Amino acid sequence: MKQDLFDVGLARRKATLGAEYVEKNLAAADDFTRPFQEAMTAWCWGFGWGDDAIDPKTRSLMNLAMLGALGKMHEWEVHCRGALNNGASKDEIRAAIHAVGIYCGVPQALECFRAAKKVFEERGIL
Repeated sequence: MKQDLFDVGLARRKATLGAEYVEKNLAAADDFTRPFQEAMTAWCWGFGWGDDAIDPKTRSLMNLAMLGALGKMHEWEVHCRGALNNGASKDEIRAAIHAVGIYCGVPQALECFRAAKKVFEERGIL
């Protein structure tokens, strides 16, 4: 693993998901899960998110659409918080959910709305 990709990834991951969340996940890693945490930080966050071709807010909205399409609601909720951290508005997140509904179906959009409302209530947005 390239250390520079890990360092870039760690910084981007913390900026998006919050340092406390990231540090908690890394601290909870053990000999079994640590290699994955390190590789994911370098590959997803260093290689993928470390590229400046797409700004973090747009990447966050893309992630919400993809995670919603896959039905990965725990990760969707985590990345909804990240989208807000990256400057996405409630209206932009709603538009991403609309895309999920159009391309993946109404039931999946309803799941995204449920998760978004939970995050918005936590943040005092609703």
